[in-house]
Amino acid sequence: MTQLLLQYSYLQVLDFLTTIAFLLNGVREGNPLVRFAIDAFPSPIGGLVFVKVLAVGLGLYCWQFGKQKLLGRINWYFAIVVAWNLVALIVQTVHPA
Repeated sequence: MTQLLLQYSYLQVLDFLTTIAFLLNGVREGNPLVRFAIDAFPSPIGGLVFVKVLAVGLGLYCWQFGKQKLLGRINWYFAIVVAWNLVALIVQTVHPA
């Protein structure tokens, strides 16, 4: 279970970094809740940090209460999101709009 939490935390960091890369390249956040948080804070980074703190709280909740299956599914989802973000950044670099 601890391994799942470590994977989850790592994926959150990767999602944070790829989202910052998107923002620096002028790409708008696709998740409406994250976009709201980014827009609600004086700094987009502040909004993103807020969302990621909440996300880590969710991971800790799953870990604390033995929600291993849920945490595993969330890890798969974020692994796909991070892979998608990386592909989109590479495509954006190769074929700028």
